[in-house]
Amino acid sequence: MLTSHELFGFMSPALALEILTYAFENDKPLYRATLSAVAEARKLRPVFLERQPKPQRHAAMLTTLTRPALDMVTANLIRGWLLKKHKDMLSDYLNALGIAHQEGVVEDLPTAMDDAKLRAAVDALLAKYPPEIVAVYLHAFNEMNEKEWPNLTALLNSDLRLQLGGGG
Repeated sequence: MLTSHELFGFMSPALALEILTYAFENDKPLYRATLSAVAEARKLRPVFLERQPKPQRHAAMLTTLTRPALDMVTANLIRGWLLKKHKDMLSDYLNALGIAHQEGVVEDLPTAMDDAKLRAAVDALLAKYPPEIVAVYLHAFNEMNEKEWPNLTALLNSDLRLQLGGGG
């Protein structure tokens, strides 16, 4: 099971940059919190990063976000991006599984999920959305929830469509 900072390390650089850029353009509080955490991890003042040209700043931030110490920050960044930009995908998945939710947010997950229902839901997502985004969502879903579904873990480890970093 990949942690959030590992997800950032394994996803394509283009997708990692898309997530950070989304926060910069659409969620200033999340972006500022991320920038501050990165600055602290690099033992810099946030203003030092803020004054850099955006491409240079984002490259430094993305490199730093792959560190284990920033796992919680990276989890918040991924979660914010998924809940705001991809709530239709989250809703489609939860609806296919028959799980009650509020715009992709679940109060109480079941402790287990039927194999056939899970496979059908994953297949439906992969047919409708870009595979890398589906893979990031499912890895994040699996890692960020208290209730782990062993069949989802097995699917993430065995289905090549859900592999990050060039297929495994």
